[in-house]
Amino acid sequence: MPTTRLTDALRQAPVTVPALGALALFVVWAGDQAGYPLTHWAPGALIVLVLLAIALWNIPLRLGELPIAVRIALACLALYTILSFLSILWAGVPGDAWEGANRTLLYLLVFALFALWPQRGASAALLLVAWTLAMIGLAAFVMLRVDARSSLSWFSAEGRLGYPAGYYNASAATWAMAMWPALLLASEKRIPWGLRGVLAAGTVLLAELSLLSQSRGSLYAAPVMLILIFALLPRRVRTFAVLVPVAAGIGIAAPVVLRVGDRVQSGGNAHAALHAATAAIFVASAAAGLLVALGAAIERRGAFSDAAVRRVRTGLGAVAIATLAVILVGGWVAAGDPAARARHAWDTFKSARGYQANGSGSRLTSGLGSNRYDFYRVALDDFLAHPLVGLGADNFAESYLEHGRSLETPRYPHSVELRTLAQTGLVGALLALAGLGAALLAGWRALRGRDPLGRAVAAAALAGFAYWLVHGSFDWFWEFAGLGAPAFAMLGIACSLAPRASRQAAGRRAGVRGRRLGIVAGTALALAVVASLTLPWLSQLQIESAARIWPTAPAVAYARLNDAASLNRLSDEPYLVAGSIALRFGDLARADDEFSLALGRTPADAYATLELGAIASSRGERARALRLLARADRLNPRDPLTREALSVVRRGGRVDIESLNRSILHKAQQFV
Repeated sequence: MPTTRLTDALRQAPVTVPALGALALFVVWAGDQAGYPLTHWAPGALIVLVLLAIALWNIPLRLGELPIAVRIALACLALYTILSFLSILWAGVPGDAWEGANRTLLYLLVFALFALWPQRGASAALLLVAWTLAMIGLAAFVMLRVDARSSLSWFSAEGRLGYPAGYYNASAATWAMAMWPALLLASEKRIPWGLRGVLAAGTVLLAELSLLSQSRGSLYAAPVMLILIFALLPRRVRTFAVLVPVAAGIGIAAPVVLRVGDRVQSGGNAHAALHAATAAIFVASAAAGLLVALGAAIERRGAFSDAAVRRVRTGLGAVAIATLAVILVGGWVAAGDPAARARHAWDTFKSARGYQANGSGSRLTSGLGSNRYDFYRVALDDFLAHPLVGLGADNFAESYLEHGRSLETPRYPHSVELRTLAQTGLVGALLALAGLGAALLAGWRALRGRDPLGRAVAAAALAGFAYWLVHGSFDWFWEFAGLGAPAFAMLGIACSLAPRASRQAAGRRAGVRGRRLGIVAGTALALAVVASLTLPWLSQLQIESAARIWPTAPAVAYARLNDAASLNRLSDEPYLVAGSIALRFGDLARADDEFSLALGRTPADAYATLELGAIASSRGERARALRLLARADRLNPRDPLTREALSVVRRGGRVDIESLNRSILHKAQQFV
């Protein structure tokens, strides 16, 4: 992209500057737990709000020029956000509902920042290429850092890399979500040939780093993404031409990369395997990048006749069809009877240990076994029990404790669709479906715009969002701001490239009085948003500070927990932490008060109920202990510690609180 063209594009699309600031924030999140902790994404959401306010104040916005589809998307997503906040009123855990609503608000702010103002192809390319290159650079840094460590603590016993997200599937998705835009941008002839080579090399690097996390979700999302790309997006032949060297690079390095997990799992020389994998990744990436750059340079500098171009396209199309046939036939031979494979997949999906039961050492190819079947069952039951507006944003943990069958304690249902249905009901599902459908329609229209570069960028942006949606359909990616925010940003970029009405057709500007009213209303709304995001964030900071200092300064810790409870009047966490600290010091009276206050905010909290029952037992209050422990057992019927405590009291004994809490801590560490 020539400098003068890019400068002109920035003048025509000044919102690109604050949008770049938001993208930089998303990269920071990606490198640090994928933006999952509240203390990470809440201040970031305030930054996005400031960037949006700067854009609204300085860049003229004519709502009449917005495509109808974008207006519908914004309206529906705004209504969905409002519904999420309203769900605090009926949520069993209002503190979690507030956090979930604030996260939804973040995604609305991100989408508005990227979708409200029109983009040109060059400015939109700058946004998407800048983010993709930053993610490639971060991936290279992470790969080198992992390889340089003397410890393998970032790998699980199964040989899966959890860094930097802390959750294996989120770590894999962090890189895979950037991989698809990188691939499509590498096939765009209007991007400089050297940059296309870097993007192709980055595609290989991102894919291999994602593979180190051994995410079955990421693996199974890949064929779905390829089908969507070749079935729905234009420029199929160009995409296939770039995919060939990229896929070859991925395939060559993949066995070496997978060997790392095998060595970690078997106790072999994992460090040597990791060094070999790092070298293989960078060599394969460089080779793929050089091939694509060479082809791009020839394409850019060579003069080919129309007949030659048609012959090349025909040849590539024939190769693509032949490749597809080979893949289908080879897959059929490798898989055997499709019906039998489907039955096996369903059986392993329903079994928590399905992928281990068949004796295969490869987690990626041995089945669909996990506890997701049970998560989904409980989520669907929650929807059937609360069909209209759901049980409240991010209110799943207590329901699963009571109705689940596995020993896991998930906070979320591991599916964007089921989260929407179970927690916001039919109303929320319809609003979300209408909002995302309208945004995708606007993106679809951008694929048919006049600017060829704009069409290519829209396709790449939609691919990035599609990956988040596909993989997030069977994982809890909504809760990772480092994944959700860039996904909605890419959806917004696609919407910003949709054709817009002319200024004449958009109508007259609002009068001075209307503008003043808009400023007043906008200011009031912004202050409410600031308060909603700031109070839980400051509360969590106080909780984390108290958790660090309580062994040496318990009085200060209690004071900070009281401040935390005052800042966030919906959360029971400050009281739970204070009660746990009091138990460590043997202060049963204070612990009883703190856990009672926690139940006042979240009556169905199984942990607080269990601790109160244990305290009552140790004080000799047998009747109260029996009542509380029986209730704790109903709230968490699969917990052996609760059953044991209840059994002790029924036999006439007293619960050993110190022993109970050691067991609770040990159990919690097993699931970290």
